[in-house]
Amino acid sequence: MDKSKELTASLKLINDRLHFEGIVDGNNPVSIDYTPPLGDNLGYTSLELLLLSLSSCLGSSVLTFLRRMGKTIREFEIRSKGYRKQEHPTGFSLIIMEMDINADDLSEAEVDKMVKLSEATYCPVWSMLRGNVTVEVKCNISR
Repeated sequence: MDKSKELTASLKLINDRLHFEGIVDGNNPVSIDYTPPLGDNLGYTSLELLLLSLSSCLGSSVLTFLRRMGKTIREFEIRSKGYRKQEHPTGFSLIIMEMDINADDLSEAEVDKMVKLSEATYCPVWSMLRGNVTVEVKCNISR
């Protein structure tokens, strides 16, 4: 296996409930917990981290391509909502992501193209969700 494609994660229980500290490849630790009554709500839940992972994956690829196109992005934000299944496992059935982009020289068609490229080819988190979770992306461009 190609070591350059390998990630190493460590997860350590830090209390007598479900509060963990997670570290990946020596980065800063992340606090992960569960909601009461099983946990103490002292960190992100696993599904919250998944929403952040998908958002940052999409954001990174979209921004990279827009900047390569010479676009000047003044502000960029993604808000995501995950809708959980009622039955177990209660993972997401739908994720809606809304991107707010402030740029003078940007069209909705350009952003749509970058989102489609990200989904099809460049966002590994989205590729792992494909077929299991419906993901919708909306974009608001301001000048």
